[in-house]
Amino acid sequence: MSIKLTDVAKKAGVSPTTVSRVINNYGSLSQKTIDKVQAAMGELNYQPNSLARSLQGKNTQLVGLIFPTIAHPFFAELVEQLETKLFEHGYKTILCNSAQNKEKERSYLKMLAANKVDGIIAGAHNLGIKEYETIELPIISFDRYLAEGIPIVGSDNYQGGYLATETLYKNGGKRIGIIAGSNVSDSPTNERLNGYLAFLEEVGLTPTIFRFAPFENSLTLKNMKIKQILEKRDMDSLFCTDDLTATLVINNCRELGIDIPKQLKVIGYDGTQFMQSYFPDLTTIAQPIQDFTDLLVDLLIQRITQPDILLEDMYKLPVKVSNGKTV
Repeated sequence: MSIKLTDVAKKAGVSPTTVSRVINNYGSLSQKTIDKVQAAMGELNYQPNSLARSLQGKNTQLVGLIFPTIAHPFFAELVEQLETKLFEHGYKTILCNSAQNKEKERSYLKMLAANKVDGIIAGAHNLGIKEYETIELPIISFDRYLAEGIPIVGSDNYQGGYLATETLYKNGGKRIGIIAGSNVSDSPTNERLNGYLAFLEEVGLTPTIFRFAPFENSLTLKNMKIKQILEKRDMDSLFCTDDLTATLVINNCRELGIDIPKQLKVIGYDGTQFMQSYFPDLTTIAQPIQDFTDLLVDLLIQRITQPDILLEDMYKLPVKVSNGKTV
């Protein structure tokens, strides 16, 4: 049997109106009354109805997070930090994974709107989601354009691509290839590719580009493609636009007897704590995940609490080279 507000009132020896005031933090009540009601709620395991609160104009203290996948260390770390930071501010989270599935993302958006969440942080890579243009919720985007008026937080991906290529070049790289993501979506890896191309043009080197779809290829297929690249390689350096791909390259090099960094220099991108702990030798471009977290949450709370506040269109955070032994 579900516990009702009237059950809490009876247990606490107060009126239902008093219980409602405690839940909604409304009106003048003594601390003794508040403690009695909260104790009764605890004993009965009573959970206030968030939807009912939202219909009364109260915040639900819920935030939706829409990201491609938490199987990827970068997104897993970012989502974990976002959840922790939001909880510190009194918000609980609803996590939605929507990699490579436009309809799934649409469905999640409708669900979040129906559940009256207070806001959304979105960082999936699907294109053509028109609902972002009309949904009446505070939204902050991570690393992609969603709609006019939705602020974007991300790293300077162009700078990161440029830095990665420059690092390989300064360490003797002359035939520098890149493994980038698919260009079918407005992915941040496209700007990393542009940074790579810009540096090579400056120093007069020819690009060698390989494209992988980051979230749809099976690990077996990805390994097969990497092995083919390495067996036919005419490169002395390889820039991988994410760290997981870089580790697959390194593992395949070991199997093929290719010495890193003597025969092939490798640099990755992301620099998560997971990678630093388990693959400390990898040279990579480190993204400021903690700074992303702080800024995304701060901006969203500003939008929730001050709906008319003017925010910038784009917030680009700098990246840096994290030196290992693969370059």
